[in-house]
Amino acid sequence: MKVNAYLHFNGDCEAALKFYEKHLGEEIEMLSTFEGSPAAESAPADWGKKILHARMALGDTVLLASDAPPGHYAKPQGFSISLGMDTPEDAECVFQALCEAGAVSMPMQLTFFAKRFGMVTDQFDIPWMVICANPS
Repeated sequence: MKVNAYLHFNGDCEAALKFYEKHLGEEIEMLSTFEGSPAAESAPADWGKKILHARMALGDTVLLASDAPPGHYAKPQGFSISLGMDTPEDAECVFQALCEAGAVSMPMQLTFFAKRFGMVTDQFDIPWMVICANPS
């Protein structure tokens, strides 16, 4: 079994994935819009360029995403996407990027369980935890 996160965005899915692509060093594998798809008939007229389904690999994990249809978006809560980084420097760099126009809930710092750990909700309302764990 493999578990992957599926994120819903408030009309800014493409911008979010391009931001992650730039700052997390991974590539968007698939980006499908409503335009030209069978779903276009049931979507609002101005919804053609919105993302119907997207896929992006983050290390060994797959991040799936789409734009929530109008009136169906709910701000994410009750989870975080956790990024395990190899070095404290990588953790600091990724955390700072995610902080851009975001809201920090725990600043990046040394903890009893990690060389670096921080929590932030990015500008797209996605909650993240960034960690560079202590070897055990």
